[in-house]
Formats: sequence, C-alpha cells, structure tokens
Amino acid sequence: MSSAYAQQPWLPHYPPYVPHTLPLPALSMIDIFERTAASLPNHPAIHYFEQTITFAQLHHQASQFATLLSQLGIGHGDRVAIVTQNDPEFLIAQLGAWKRGAIIVPLNPMFKEKEVSYHLADSGARVLVGLASFCQSQAAAIAASPIEHIFTTQGGPRPFLDALAATPPDPAARLPVAPGDIAELVYTSGTTGPPKGAIGLHSNIAFNAEVFRRWFRIGPDDIILGASPLFHITGLVFQIALSWHAGVPLVLYHRFTPSATFEMVQRWRPTAMIAAITLYIALMNDPAAPQADFSSMTRCYSGGAPVAPAIPEEFEHRLGARIHNIYGLTESNSPSHATPYLTPGRVDPAYGALSIGLPIPNLDARIVDIADPSREVPPGESGELAMRGPMMFPGYWNKPEATAKAFHDGYFLTGDVATMDSDGWFYIVDRKKDLIVASGYKVWPRDVEDVLYQHPAVREAAVVGVPDPYRGETVKAFIALKPGHAATEDQIIAFCRDRMAAYKYPRQVEFIPEVPKTATGKFLRRQLK
Repeated sequence: MSSAYAQQPWLPHYPPYVPHTLPLPALSMIDIFERTAASLPNHPAIHYFEQTITFAQLHHQASQFATLLSQLGIGHGDRVAIVTQNDPEFLIAQLGAWKRGAIIVPLNPMFKEKEVSYHLADSGARVLVGLASFCQSQAAAIAASPIEHIFTTQGGPRPFLDALAATPPDPAARLPVAPGDIAELVYTSGTTGPPKGAIGLHSNIAFNAEVFRRWFRIGPDDIILGASPLFHITGLVFQIALSWHAGVPLVLYHRFTPSATFEMVQRWRPTAMIAAITLYIALMNDPAAPQADFSSMTRCYSGGAPVAPAIPEEFEHRLGARIHNIYGLTESNSPSHATPYLTPGRVDPAYGALSIGLPIPNLDARIVDIADPSREVPPGESGELAMRGPMMFPGYWNKPEATAKAFHDGYFLTGDVATMDSDGWFYIVDRKKDLIVASGYKVWPRDVEDVLYQHPAVREAAVVGVPDPYRGETVKAFIALKPGHAATEDQIIAFCRDRMAAYKYPRQVEFIPEVPKTATGKFLRRQLK
C-alpha cells in the first residue's frame, strides 16, 4: 500500500473523544440489548407518538415472540421478514427473531408484487410480520413464496400483538447467539441489476453502534429521532442498534412527514438524527418551518445521497441546526466516514463537493484506479473508493459471483468515485455508473447539481446524460422549483453557463413537480433517463 493511505492522515483530525481504534465486539446485538434492558428496565426504549415503551416492556414482548417462533420451529439461521413502517412492532419482531438466532429480512412496505416475490424467494423467509394492508394487497405474492406463517400489524386476520399477548414467555426459547452470526439481510436498492441481500453480522452492527455512540457523543440524556426508514441500514444501525447499545430512547412516528417530524421534535425533544438530504430539504421548505422549534436537534447528519454545500447553509439559516455530512453503505453497515461533530465540513475546491468526512476508527480506506483497482491513485486525484474493516459485510446472500466481483484484494469496491485530500478528508465525486461523456469530456452529475442548487428558485435538481447526435451524450437537468418561485429553461441554462465550463452546463432543462426518489431519499436517475 502506498504511504498516503497507509499513514492514515485523517487520524490527527479526530476529535479528542474519538479513539483511533476500537475493540472488536465481544457480544451479539441481542446480548447487548438484554444487557441494556437488565440495567435500565424502566428507562424509555421507544417514544411512539404520545406512547412510551420501556426497555423491560420491549424485552418482555420480544421474549413472547421468541417463544412463538420456537413453537413454530423457527431457529438458528431461519429468516423472518419484517414489513412495517417505523412502528414498535418492527423492533419487537427483530428482537424476538434474534433471540432465536434467526435472521431478519427488513423490506420496504411500498414494494409491489414483483418485488415482494423476488425478495421473499431470494431470502427464503419462513415467517412474515407485516402491515395488514401490505399482506392484503400482496396476498398472491406471499402465497406463492416460502412464507409459512404470517402475523399482521395494525389490523388484519392474525394480529401480531394479540398473538404475543396469548403467548407466555418461555426462557428456554432463547438460544445462544455469537457476534459472528448473521443478524440481517438488508437488500441493496438494485441500482445495478437485481437487488442483493447484504449479509450483516451481529459484530458488524455492534461495531458501528459503538462508532455512532463515540462519534455523536451520545450520553444518557440523548434521544434519537427515527426519521429514516427502519428497513434501511441507517434506521437499523443508527436508530435501533445505537438506541439499544447506548440505552437511550428512540422516537418513532410511523413514517416521515414534515408536520409529524416537527410535532415529534416538539413533544419529545430528540437530540440526534440522520436522514437523506431530501428530507432536510422537505423540512426547511415546509410552511411550518418558520414556527418550528428545532433547538433540541444539536446533531443533524445527512447521508445516503450527495450534499450540495448550499443546502446545509440554507437549513441552518432557516431552522438553526447545522447539518453534518456522513457516508456509509448497506455493505458497510452504515457509517464508514463522518464529519466530526461541530466541525465545519470541507468543500473540495476542484469538484465543489462537500466532504463526506474522515474514515471512522478501524477503517482502512483508499482510492483506487477505476479501471485497475490494484493501483492506488495519489491524494487529490479521483478514483473508486475501496474499503475494508470490521464494519464491512462478508458478502451477498447466495451470490458468490457478485460477492467475488465486489471485492478486490480484500477491499470492497464501493462504485463511488471519490478523492482524498492531503489531510485525509474524503469527497464523493459521483457514482461510477452515472458518468456523462459529452464530446469526449467527462461530466459528473454532482458537479452540475451543486451549481443548480445555488439558483434561488431551485428546490431539487437531478442531472443525467441523454443521447445527443453531435455530442454523443449531453447534459439534461430535471428541476423541481421552490413554492412561489419561477424560472425558465433559458434562465437556468444561462445561470449555469456563467458558472461552469462550456462542456458541463445543461443544454436541456425539464421542470417536474418532484424528483423521483427511492424510499430512502436517493434520486432515481435511471427513472429520469
């Protein structure tokens, strides 16, 4: 390895409260939860609208579900699918499955029949805990899947909570679970082919829960806001695992809306959150934003999608909270890089991108040549971000070829084009597959989007390459305007032409009500194409 990455130049920039290395987890996540429940039985585990559930109550219901699973013959290595919104039933099902050594398969409740069929077949899940509305609308797909037992939440023919109430907990249902056991299969969004189940080990999750506790300085008075979906890796690790590891409450409210978020922040005064930048955009542009009291939210982080520097500045101006940048993947079990708390984010002078921060403890990160991952590129040059460490997943479920392709020399190849400066700060330039080649020039959509966000009328901007008979590809911008603002195609193009090289600025602009997104807030550029 070249000296630039081997020397880990990021370590001197760590805050004094973050150690350079952390010990590897000695306990599984279910052991960690039970330790917390034993030491803080009457402490709030969940605030759900106006309801509070203690760690002891959550532990009791999880033990009931573990007993039920035991009676159904579900044990080590079996898969339990969970399809709910951000509701307490998700956590109960997760803990109950883990007590049996089972593997959870969290799925998006917005999935349609084809997606439901694929995920249930691929995972081989035998039990489903799902919203009654989901189970009803997807009855045919579920019936044709390996699912043997269904429990419904919020209504339905076999109510989950009723089944628990009728099941006295049996301590013998609890099986030993090791840190190296599989905890969950979290499916990638399938942006490059069919979704793949990323295997998350208990040790992967426990390690990054401790990273979050240290990096965010989470103490006994903190409260986590559950703004990200629980079926997403951010929800699973930052929201759920951190709550159990640190023994602090998690605020849940079914699903994100700006009004519900402001209401929960006002009611429970949470202190920390991670969400896609699109969620923060929705909050600051909501009519209720000027009256909202966001003062308790001292640790706001954004991950999952690139951040244009103009957005955090506007958010801080409107709501008084600073957005820190953070980066992670399903395959890294949430964070791999983060901006230190209360540290201003750096902006890359060449690309205009906001830094994703510094590598977390124990992470070995480097930038490699896109065409030849065996060759590192020096600081300041762009290449593919490659990583290895105790937070990294071991592979994809039942996909040995995809697993082998995803790694090179022990490093996971992220598919993200990035740079590292001489101080060890990392910057994401774009996704490797989103590169636009216009008249032979390389154009990264992020580069153009960052400029578009500086226009006062632009609320959301997504850039793609479209076929062009002369240039091969040309740059097209899809724009959603802020309420009460107007702009024309010519005005947007002129704005960009004045601020970037001639080969970069968009030649086409299309105005749309909203940029299409995944459930976790990432722009669906392939849908725009």
